[in-house]
Amino acid sequence: MKTRTKVAIITVPVAVVAFLLNPILFPPAQVGAGPTSAQLPFLIFLGVGDAVLLGLGISFLIFGYPLLRKVSPDSRARAWAMYLSIGYLMVSWWPHLGMHASNGTDIGGLLVIDFVFHLPLEVAGAVLAYCAYSLFRSWRGGKLTAAIQAEDEALAGEAVR
Repeated sequence: MKTRTKVAIITVPVAVVAFLLNPILFPPAQVGAGPTSAQLPFLIFLGVGDAVLLGLGISFLIFGYPLLRKVSPDSRARAWAMYLSIGYLMVSWWPHLGMHASNGTDIGGLLVIDFVFHLPLEVAGAVLAYCAYSLFRSWRGGKLTAAIQAEDEALAGEAVR
C-alpha cells in the first residue's frame, strides 16, 4: 500500500472525529454574542482545516521520521528535532484553538494556553530555523554528501549479500 493511501486512511477518520468532537470537548465560552450567519461558514472552514491538520499531523508522526532521516543523514539529533517540531506544529492547533474558544475571557486560562501552546510553537519555529541553517552548513561543508554516499554504499553492500 502506498504511503499516500496510508496517510489518507489515518487522516480522514481522525479529522472527522476531531471535527465532530470539537464542540463537545471544547464548548464555546458563553461570552458576548455568537457568530453571525455570515461568519459561521468561515468558522466551520477553520474548524475543518484544524481537524484535517490534526489528522495529517498524526500521520506525519507515524510515517515522517524515516523521511527526515533521509533529509538529515548526518545528524540523528537534527532529524529528531525536526520531527518533533513539525509534529507539534501540526498536531497542536486543534486543541489550541479549541481551548481558546472555550476559555472566553479568563486570564488564568489564557496564560495556561500561552505556556502550553504558544511558547512551544515559538520554540518549534526556532528549532526548525536552526535545523535549516544546520542543514545548509552541512551541505556547504560536504557532510551531507559524505553521509549520503556512506548510506548508498551500505545499501549496495546489503544488496550484494
